[in-house]
Amino acid sequence: MSFIPVVLLLFALSSTLAENATTPGINLTTQTTTQTTTPPPSCESKNGTSCEECLSNVNCLWCIPTKRCLTYPAKSILPPHSLCPLSDARWGLCTINFQILIITLSVAGALLIIGFFICLFCCCKCENIGSSRFESKMNRKADKRKTKQEDRTAELKTRHDEIRQKYGLSRASPYARFENPNE
Repeated sequence: MSFIPVVLLLFALSSTLAENATTPGINLTTQTTTQTTTPPPSCESKNGTSCEECLSNVNCLWCIPTKRCLTYPAKSILPPHSLCPLSDARWGLCTINFQILIITLSVAGALLIIGFFICLFCCCKCENIGSSRFESKMNRKADKRKTKQEDRTAELKTRHDEIRQKYGLSRASPYARFENPNE
């Protein structure tokens, strides 16, 4: 069992070495890359093109009235009105208005939050209903036991009274025999 992690480690190392050996542009002896990565073209370079071409880059924002491709202002959550009005801005898809996208996402988020609180309320309410049902059931059982005990006590009392009557013992006073010496 202890050799399994070692085997997995060796397999990972060998696959990494094999991948490095087959990757073009990498010299295994010096481990330096000979290829240079070119940065993606800036959004402003796509001005005058179509919306689809501009939005092929995730960092770009298309403004319909000016037909300009702008870099999305990442520092501010929403693009300022001076850059492009929200109703005319497109981001992600050319067919979806940025303003409608924001409203739709906020409504969906609000519905999710409200749904979560409704589920939470229902779960707590159902739990309380279950515990109140359990309490009422236990109270009914306790009441039944209490009434049975009272019935037994009353029955024993009547039997004892019958026995006392049979032998002439009165329940009026336990000292009645001593007060009436003629009996």
